[in-house]
Amino acid sequence: MDHIQIKSDLIEQLIEISKEAGEAILEVYNTDFDYQIKEDSSPLTKADTLSNHIICERLKILTPDIPIISEENSDIPFSVRSQWSQYWLVDPLDGTKEFLKRNGEFTVNIALINNKRPIFGVIYIPISDHLFWGAKDLGSFEVQGDMEPKKINISEEIKRPIRIITSRSHPSKKLNLFLKRIGEHRLIQKGSSLKFCLIANREADLYPRLGPTSEWDIAAGDAILTFAGGKLITTDKKKIFYNSKESLLNPNFYAFSDQKLIEEIF
Repeated sequence: MDHIQIKSDLIEQLIEISKEAGEAILEVYNTDFDYQIKEDSSPLTKADTLSNHIICERLKILTPDIPIISEENSDIPFSVRSQWSQYWLVDPLDGTKEFLKRNGEFTVNIALINNKRPIFGVIYIPISDHLFWGAKDLGSFEVQGDMEPKKINISEEIKRPIRIITSRSHPSKKLNLFLKRIGEHRLIQKGSSLKFCLIANREADLYPRLGPTSEWDIAAGDAILTFAGGKLITTDKKKIFYNSKESLLNPNFYAFSDQKLIEEIF
């Protein structure tokens, strides 16, 4: 397999793909849509399917030799995908529950994985035409509408109280116990992969995820956060390596802005 390099023309094309998918999502969002329930009890809408089709077809044209794992077509045997050193990892509509609630907190996520780690990620928020991307050796950037890209970096000082960002739709007892142990903090609730972006651009400090997620939920956010200077580690303080096991479920993890914060908490 020929490896592709992350260069400006490729980034522009990936941004276009994410926006095209976002436009298709909004077309469905602005109608009286219905939904189905998948085998894993998660909802599926026409928007998920449309976005998935657009992204996968465009990626196949752009990089015909690079395989794709997407939430909507992830049933690929580990014996096959374990041979891949580079592949696209896609969540065509992250935050379907937020989409159903019509609160706007849903995203399009596209990541490029190389040797089990993301080297590029783009997250597009269709409702606000707001986009984040991060690439190895280039850093992370925020783009609002037609404005020029703005380079972003995590905050290197610990804010008081600590700004902890959590899922809007996935509460858990473990999380509640964790928050009690932390002590004084300010809680921010957001849906989808937005949480990673808000740490990367200094609007939050820590995202503890103590419940199930899949690799496509976090890969693009991992890239954006990492290349903005932040970190994502498992709760036993290890890096996450993608496509390294049969299951595509993630361990529990912490995404955070500064190593001193984790050292202080633990």
